Amino acid sequence: KKKKKKRNMGLNDKYRECDQNEKAYQKQDAVFVARKRVAGAKRGKSMRYTRNIGLGFKTPKEAVEGNYVDKKCPFTGNVSIRGRILKGLVISAKKMTNTVVVRRDYLHYIPKYRRYEKRHKNIHVHCSPAFPNIKEGDVATIGQCRPLAKTVRFNVISVEPTTNSALNIKKVFRMF
Repeated sequence: KKKKKKRNMGLNDKYRECDQNEKAYQKQDAVFVARKRVAGAKRGKSMRYTRNIGLGFKTPKEAVEGNYVDKKCPFTGNVSIRGRILKGLVISAKKMTNTVVVRRDYLHYIPKYRRYEKRHKNIHVHCSPAFPNIKEGDVATIGQCRPLAKTVRFNVISVEPTTNSALNIKKVFRMF
């Protein structure tokens, strides 16, 4: 007998309604809700579309087992990660809905003085509900995607929790 291969991408068997916290009915585009059921079929996991974004990043457990709908999520929605992969410090979280601000510090060379000066850029990043406990001070890995809003062109791919929360993260210069 041949064993079936377990795929990370695709739909599961049973449909379970997603969280409804918006005015419009929330459903994943890749899931057909009105599918006919077979009488003697086994009950398995819920029907949920998830995919592996590649590039060596694992799909978070919350994206696979969660009950949220986010069309801008790279793991459950219609967004592909392409272009740059960056790391930065989260300086603002939980103030905007599904958006965080990531600070990128870098050194800029001044040829006249043959020295470097510190500079930084703040990047607005879409944060999927797959990362529910992201907070200020965490180091986020972000990936470039298509424009999601006026200022949002990146998506959170993974989060490393902070080890020292005592520092003032808005003023600390950290390079990755």
